[in-house]
Amino acid sequence: MVDFALSDTERDIRDWVRNFVQRELMPLEQEVLRRERAGEAGLTTTELGELQQKAKQAGFWGVQTPEEYGGMGLSAVMTALIEVELGRTFVPFRFGGYADNILYHANEEQKQRYLLPTISGERKSCFAITEPGAGSDARNIRATAHKDGDEWVINGEKTFITGGIDADFAMVFAVTDKEKGAAGGVTCFLVDRDMGWKSEPIAIMGERERQPAALVFDGVRVPDANILGERGKGFALAMQWIGRGRYLLPARALGNCERLLEMGMDYARSRETFGEPIAERQAIQWMIADSAVEIEALRWLVLQAAWQVDQGMDSRHAQSIAKLYGGVRANEIVDRVMQIHGGMGYTRELPVERWYRDLRLLRIFEGTDEIQRRTIARNLLKGHASVSGVLG
Repeated sequence: MVDFALSDTERDIRDWVRNFVQRELMPLEQEVLRRERAGEAGLTTTELGELQQKAKQAGFWGVQTPEEYGGMGLSAVMTALIEVELGRTFVPFRFGGYADNILYHANEEQKQRYLLPTISGERKSCFAITEPGAGSDARNIRATAHKDGDEWVINGEKTFITGGIDADFAMVFAVTDKEKGAAGGVTCFLVDRDMGWKSEPIAIMGERERQPAALVFDGVRVPDANILGERGKGFALAMQWIGRGRYLLPARALGNCERLLEMGMDYARSRETFGEPIAERQAIQWMIADSAVEIEALRWLVLQAAWQVDQGMDSRHAQSIAKLYGGVRANEIVDRVMQIHGGMGYTRELPVERWYRDLRLLRIFEGTDEIQRRTIARNLLKGHASVSGVLG
């Protein structure tokens, strides 16, 4: 028998996050929209910190951070459910107590300087692999690092780096052996900002919280002790970071879509044309029905991918399917909801157009639609996956 019910603990955690979103975040939505219309950040760093501390007082700190580091160590399924709830608001909130998964490969000295301060919120990191000529093709990294005594000298440029504006250290991937390239010639370095790298913001169509940066390394000297993991093994670390939780992106989008469809239905019930609510129009009903079906399908794709992670299975294929489907369908759903709202949906008075811009990114970052299709097709054609899925 297949049991889709949540355990009492899972339901309690889900409900706490849902109540937190409704009580602490949703009341901020109009102010966030006002600030963003004025070109300001939706939440200040101080406000985000205060909200994170409120959550911490209730035990919500480091959702997936191992308990030995003071986190909750929750399962992948539970984390996905939390992301869905957070996605039901556009207020840019995330729980504190988090560090990039590859930082756990740090040695003990590095953990004291980088991992633990990041988990506590004292330091901010960014993951720097993407370059002007190396986006989806991460093997085409051109940034270099050459050894000079006990130091490495890094030269190159990184682009579209999330968090690069505020980070005080970066996990930088550079070529240390051109002959080997990605097969043993790329190394990851922990590079403090005060070692000399610079960042510039990149203007994008989304909101400021997602604004990426260009990072420039011009003769930046880094101690040999700042290599993360092993020399030449950086590409494997990078792939581990990229695949760390691809299911969480469509999980957040799932929450977006649930809220959007609710907004669309509320508006359809209240907006009248030619003497009756537009909810009575077949065209509107079909938009609602199609969106509901796609939301339900996305829910199970996300949960299946997360379940596979918890079972210790290779979940990459399932995660690619969830991300591809989530990106495409979420963009279709937000487009329908904007259509239902008509001219009002196109204004910045409502969050529909904001989600319209933000959800478009889901089809690009952390693996474009095209890369996901390539991965899915290759897995099937080479026999690494079956169209029968986990049931065989």
